[in-house]
Amino acid sequence: MSKKLAGSCLCGQVEFSVSEEFGAFYQCHCQQCRQLTGSAFASNLFTRPDNINWISGAESVVNYEHPSREFSKAFCKTCGSALPFVTKSGKSLIVPAGSLLDAPSKLPQANIFMAEKACWLDGGSQAKSFDGFPE
Repeated sequence: MSKKLAGSCLCGQVEFSVSEEFGAFYQCHCQQCRQLTGSAFASNLFTRPDNINWISGAESVVNYEHPSREFSKAFCKTCGSALPFVTKSGKSLIVPAGSLLDAPSKLPQANIFMAEKACWLDGGSQAKSFDGFPE
């Protein structure tokens, strides 16, 4: 039996669980994922479409499907946090890694669409690191 992982949005209105049965864990650097996340890449786990149990707040999940491209996003209507969604094709459930409260045992296995990576990504990896805000 698979381990269950808990997840939620930032405000806690939406809670869910998924079985740790992930086929892939990708960090996508495409322009669409950068725009959807506001970051350098999206970290997503892929699993079967029915691998989710909405514990609370399912009615607060908003789905966005791009009208002409093959990508989607789900988010909490209150806080905007990224949430799991079934792909337009219906073949996979995409679980944003940051929405999980428990750490998956699977590590990212590929950085995809690197030809579209943020121009500042490499320089940013050389920046100083802090445990909190710099003083």
